[in-house]
Amino acid sequence: MSDWLIRNARLVNEGRQFDADLRIRGGRIERIDGNLDARPGEQVLDAHGRWLLPGMVDDQVHFREPGLEHKGDLATESSAAVAGGITTVMEMPNTRPPTLDAVALQDKYDRAAGRCRANFGFYMGASNDNLAHIQRVDPKATPGIKVFMGASTGNMLVDDPAILDAIFRDAPTPIITHCEDTPTIDATMAQFRAKYDDALTPDMHPDIRSREACIKSTRLALELARGHGTRLHVLHISTADELALFERGPLVDANGKRRKQITAETCIHFLRFDRRDYATRGNFIKCNPAIKESSDREALIAALVDDTIDVLATDHAPHTLEEKQQPYITAPSGLPLVQDALLAALELVHEGRVSLLQIVDKLAHAPVQLFDVKERGYLREGYFADLVLVDPQAGHMVERANVLSKCGWSPFEGVRFRSRIDAAFVNGELAWDGQRLIGAPNGQRLEFAR
Repeated sequence: MSDWLIRNARLVNEGRQFDADLRIRGGRIERIDGNLDARPGEQVLDAHGRWLLPGMVDDQVHFREPGLEHKGDLATESSAAVAGGITTVMEMPNTRPPTLDAVALQDKYDRAAGRCRANFGFYMGASNDNLAHIQRVDPKATPGIKVFMGASTGNMLVDDPAILDAIFRDAPTPIITHCEDTPTIDATMAQFRAKYDDALTPDMHPDIRSREACIKSTRLALELARGHGTRLHVLHISTADELALFERGPLVDANGKRRKQITAETCIHFLRFDRRDYATRGNFIKCNPAIKESSDREALIAALVDDTIDVLATDHAPHTLEEKQQPYITAPSGLPLVQDALLAALELVHEGRVSLLQIVDKLAHAPVQLFDVKERGYLREGYFADLVLVDPQAGHMVERANVLSKCGWSPFEGVRFRSRIDAAFVNGELAWDGQRLIGAPNGQRLEFAR
């Protein structure tokens, strides 16, 4: 294991920006101070004033393994994540087979060991027939229980009211939800098919996967959570209307104690795209829930600032170019985002829309607070050295040739970001040097303080 001294960095952490050196020893942050002297055998990296941030913690990724490895796998997608400054991921259960019991959950952890470049945790999924497995899952084995309260692949749409109520009543971990009302979507789709037959186009997606479908399902999730006192985290909020349902204010109090029972997440694509972009990007920004209006985009950015939105994530969901180039009706929903998400979020800082401190809070601090992750998500002495070094002035052009996700494309192709990721450390080891991946995968299984 290598020891490092990062000198002359601008540290961004816990509501502060300050100049300091940071020493890594034994995979952890040993010391943060000014003018640290290099020790024999220690590798030295001069940051020259660049930003040193805690690595991004992405609470929503689909890495496609097992069963859909032609789209992506744990090795390829975690490589793209680390190159994008994401050092920890929480991966979704809608694989083939889905992750619906402890055996399937352990299989994913076994697959990730020695292959995943980012640290990893795997969600347990919910279905209409796995309540007993949810009730007895070890709370330290998973970040949470994922409930699809909307259309999904395979056996993962929970539409039995009694089962849904029992899941919210009995889940021993936080519940995270995908909220879209399937009957509403199906009825709207039938209307569009009757009018347009197969001539549907991507710009119709936000009308078919409508805001009404989102709002109806989100209200149901909040009603169940409040009725049972459940810790609920609602994923990928896409509309201004839903924001009124959530509490405004910090996730934790001044003592670091969690204030909110119910929390909200949005994703980077809802902050960088809107309906106008379907004209040029088409199916390449088709996702569920749908990217909607510019007014929704503006409201979501404001909600980051006023702490109505607690977490910013990716919902990374790769599909092949061939799949995305099909007609709208058959092209799958989902975007590969892990390699570009942090730089896209930092554009909000460059634009003066969101502060750098707020971005770090939503991308790193809040996810570990929400899911009780041990000793990650901060620049703190004694914590794991998961770090990202960002040059805020160098610039970076997104090009297909540089995409590391197995799918080989990005919705941000042709976009020039004003920042560049110059290094990423995972558990104290340099994993990305700004141009290439370094060393062997050394991501670790997450531990939860529950």
